[in-house]
Amino acid sequence: QLKFVESGGGLVQPGGSLNLSCEASGSNYAYYDLAWFRQAPGREHEGISCISTRDASTKYAATVKGRFTISRDNAKNTAHLQMTSLKPEDTAVYYCVANYACSIFDAWSPAHWGQGTQVTVSS
Repeated sequence: QLKFVESGGGLVQPGGSLNLSCEASGSNYAYYDLAWFRQAPGREHEGISCISTRDASTKYAATVKGRFTISRDNAKNTAHLQMTSLKPEDTAVYYCVANYACSIFDAWSPAHWGQGTQVTVSS
């Protein structure tokens, strides 16, 4: 029922920073945990971060932990991904996903994807 629009992607140099945004439309956004996934060229979708709706606790994949920060504002129906120390291997299309629980984040298998936002890290 929820629909997401991702934005904020672009071209950035290695070591740089970029902020991604996700805006949700529909009812009861605050009821759901939310995650960011990405798909690099020639690779499977990778779950990189999840934030719970109950207590805003977070999880991160080892590939981004310490460099990326996920946040959400339930009053505005938005979520964000603050990315720092970007590497060429971070180049991917980034997506928002909901309707799962962060407690089982490693088992998430989304069947549908939005348009995402392209992040390209290159010198």
